[in-house]
Amino acid sequence: MSERSAGRPAVLLLGGGGQVGTELRRALAPRGAIVAPPHAELDLADADALRRTVRDVAPRAIVNAAAYTAVDQAEREPALAQAINGDAPGVLAAEAARLDVPLVHYSTDYVFDGAAREPYAERAATAPLNAYGASKLAGERAVLSSGARALVLRTSWVYGAHGRNFLATMLRLAQREDAAPVRVVGDQRGAPTSSAFIADATARLLQGAEPSGAWGLYHVAAAGATTWCEFARAIFAGAARRGVRVPPVECITTAEYASPTTRPAYSVLDTSLAARTFGLVAESWQSQLERVLDARLGPALTLVPEPS
Repeated sequence: MSERSAGRPAVLLLGGGGQVGTELRRALAPRGAIVAPPHAELDLADADALRRTVRDVAPRAIVNAAAYTAVDQAEREPALAQAINGDAPGVLAAEAARLDVPLVHYSTDYVFDGAAREPYAERAATAPLNAYGASKLAGERAVLSSGARALVLRTSWVYGAHGRNFLATMLRLAQREDAAPVRVVGDQRGAPTSSAFIADATARLLQGAEPSGAWGLYHVAAAGATTWCEFARAIFAGAARRGVRVPPVECITTAEYASPTTRPAYSVLDTSLAARTFGLVAESWQSQLERVLDARLGPALTLVPEPS
C-alpha cells in the first residue's frame, strides 16, 4: 500500500444495508475501513451524486451491492431499473478506472432466457426475458467495457439471514394461523444462493484477482439445483427441525402464478470458471440453507443428513 493511499477508506460499499451488503460488511472487514452510504442518502439514479460520492470517499476499492431488484415493478418502470442497474454501474466503473482501483459488481441469472438444459457458462449467449434482466445485462456490459479492473459476479436466487427475501417470506407465511397450503411455483429451476456465501466468495475473488489480474465475469452460486417449490419445502423442513410449526406446500405451475413478468424456466449457473481460477468451492444449496436457518432460527433440534 502506498503512503498516498494509506489514509483512504479501504472500501466504498454501495447497498451496504441490503442482504448481500450486510454480509459484505463482515466479509470485507479485514480489508480495513468500509464506507457504506445509507440508501436514503444516495440516489443511484443520480449519476452526478454517484460521481461526487466516489470522489469524496476516494476508496481503495468499490463494491456495488446496490440494485433495483423489484422484478415485477421493473416492467412498469423500466427507465428507473435501467438507471440503477444499467447506467449506475457504468458510472462506478468509470470512476474506478479513473482512480485505478478495483470494482466488484453483481449481476443475475436473469440475463438468460432459460432455454438451456445444462448450467450456463459465462460465455453462454444472453437473452433476458424481462426488463430487470435487460437492465442487469446493460450494467454488466458497461462495467466490462470500461477498462476498469473489475469483477462482475453473476449469482442466482439470493436469500439470507438478513433483509427481505424468499426465505423470509416463507417463514412469515409459516406464522399464519390457518393451515392452508402455501402455493409455490414448481417449474422454474435454479440454485438458491445465500448472501453469506456470496460475500465470502467476493472477498476470496477480490483477494485473488488483485495480484493475478484475473478480472472479468464469473458465476458465483450454490452447487446443485432445485425448484422454488422444493426450496420452500426444504425451508419448512429446516424450520420444523428448529421447532417451528409449518404449513404444507403445494407446487403450482408458472402459468398458475399471477405475475406480469416472464422468468427463465431454467437458470442454473456453471461455477467451474471461478473454481479453476480462484479455487472457489461452491457449497451445496442445502448446506447453505442450513447455515442461514442456524443464523436466523438457531441450531436444529434434529439433524439433517448431508446431500449425497
